[in-house]
Amino acid sequence: MADRRLIDPLGLVAAEDDKRFSPDRDEQWLIREWTNARRKLAESESGYILAIDEVQKIPNWSEIVKGLWDEDRYNDIPLHVILLGSAPLLMQSGMSESLAGRFETIQLNHWSYPEMSALAGIDLAQYIYFGGYPGAAPYININDVTRWRDYIHNSLIKPNIERDILAMERVDKPALLKTLFELSAQYSGRILSYTKLQGNLHDAGNTTTLARYLVLLENAGLVAGLPKYAGSVLRRRSSSPKLIVLNTALMSALSDYSFSEACADRTFWGRIAESAAGAHLFNTLPSGSKLYYWREQNSEVDFILGRGQRLVAIEVKTGARSATDTGFLAFQRKFNTNVRQITVGDGEVPLAEFLATPASYWLDEQ
Repeated sequence: MADRRLIDPLGLVAAEDDKRFSPDRDEQWLIREWTNARRKLAESESGYILAIDEVQKIPNWSEIVKGLWDEDRYNDIPLHVILLGSAPLLMQSGMSESLAGRFETIQLNHWSYPEMSALAGIDLAQYIYFGGYPGAAPYININDVTRWRDYIHNSLIKPNIERDILAMERVDKPALLKTLFELSAQYSGRILSYTKLQGNLHDAGNTTTLARYLVLLENAGLVAGLPKYAGSVLRRRSSSPKLIVLNTALMSALSDYSFSEACADRTFWGRIAESAAGAHLFNTLPSGSKLYYWREQNSEVDFILGRGQRLVAIEVKTGARSATDTGFLAFQRKFNTNVRQITVGDGEVPLAEFLATPASYWLDEQ
């Protein structure tokens, strides 16, 4: 659900904005733009980039791109092409079905705190509540969130579930998928077993169905279910997930809290701040890395970053919970490891600094 736009003076065309674009000329539009790009490349001494925004709106786009791309390779035409789209599952499907071996994926995740601050001038508390959707920035109003909340519901949540997930994946119980998303956003920052999820959902089906639907929501950039770190792949897969919205706007929009009410409720604010930290870690995970949580009896670590043998344990403290090292110490004893420890918020790393630092930094720093 990333809403970032590529701005490139070398050649950005948008399938949804071009005035010459019409439903009965979709394929011809794409072929014409590609042909124009070839001509401009021939006239340029420094190369040319063709960037096509919202390419998934063009029927049969992946087959057309495959033909044009292969034709360029055969004729030794060094045209660079960037394909952008706001529907992750539609993009992934088109790429995997027709363009295997011909593309490199560049993931554009939800906007970070520094990006949203630069765009909309919001402070840390406002970012935690309103999240990282740049399209929603004009509607941010700390005194009245009605219009902003309507935008999140109608322009982001509803289209992404109904257009992206339900249009591309077999979902036997679409109402269950929507309810699972709403429940996951409500319980973001909490560990919830699939059995408890079943108890909170009408017509929930089996745990395998819920686990699959949670994966679909994650692939759409909505909600992730973090596995418990257990030192064993098999045990991680069978663990209860820790639910994390991948953009805290989803959590706020589906709550009954206004901005001021959210700030005043220490318990809710603690969960949404923890969710902001978790979403940031998930959205900036480098390749080959994993994000977990850990809990055993009364000991818990909010997040465990893992890459190979390197582990980083992260606790988020916002004042709603007292800062202690019991979770860190219990984790070290359990796995007999000198895991690196980071306390965010009331501890060593201010939350604003943490939300401006990619996950790779904590894994790479010695």
